[in-house]
Amino acid sequence: MNDFLIEAGTQGGFAVNIKGGWSVEGWSEEEIRNRNLMAPCGLYCGTCGVYIATRDDNLKFKTVMGNLYGTRPEETACLGCMQPDPPEKLYGYCSMCGIRTCVKAKGFYSCHQCADWPCEQIKNFGFATGRTVMLATIPLWRAKVALLGDEEGSAAWARAVCERYHCPGCGKPLFRGAQRCRACGRDVADELDGSL
Repeated sequence: MNDFLIEAGTQGGFAVNIKGGWSVEGWSEEEIRNRNLMAPCGLYCGTCGVYIATRDDNLKFKTVMGNLYGTRPEETACLGCMQPDPPEKLYGYCSMCGIRTCVKAKGFYSCHQCADWPCEQIKNFGFATGRTVMLATIPLWRAKVALLGDEEGSAAWARAVCERYHCPGCGKPLFRGAQRCRACGRDVADELDGSL
């Protein structure tokens, strides 16, 4: 009997099932199942550069992400936008997110549960790449939940998002919004979410 199974991911990454638990290179099964990382809008926090910089305690990456969003490195920290209140580390932008507030007010944990999706907040989201990702991932999340039930479907959705964020050239993990693979140098923006 095999103790593990390896499946090729959609973007060149791999998912590994070790004794019944799936893992994707760059993310642990615990992260994939962590509801704190399941951003209601569909921008899975586990693939966010701010989260990855926080998780890895990477000051250089925090500086890069802070420069992108206009924050100092010490302010550039987050452990997921759906942390229970009061959150341990919630990025400033996420703390003011109207989508997060709306979902919580409706008693949901995600827009995939809302009959009004896509609403004006999604359609008018400030970052075009984010809006593109949201419009693609919420239908995927709904499909996974319809097929596998809420808990397993949500984990399957998060796993699919993580699998997507791998370099099409070398297969190494990326973050959402990556412009170039740091492992092999390949330009990846147009193959993933477009230029920022």
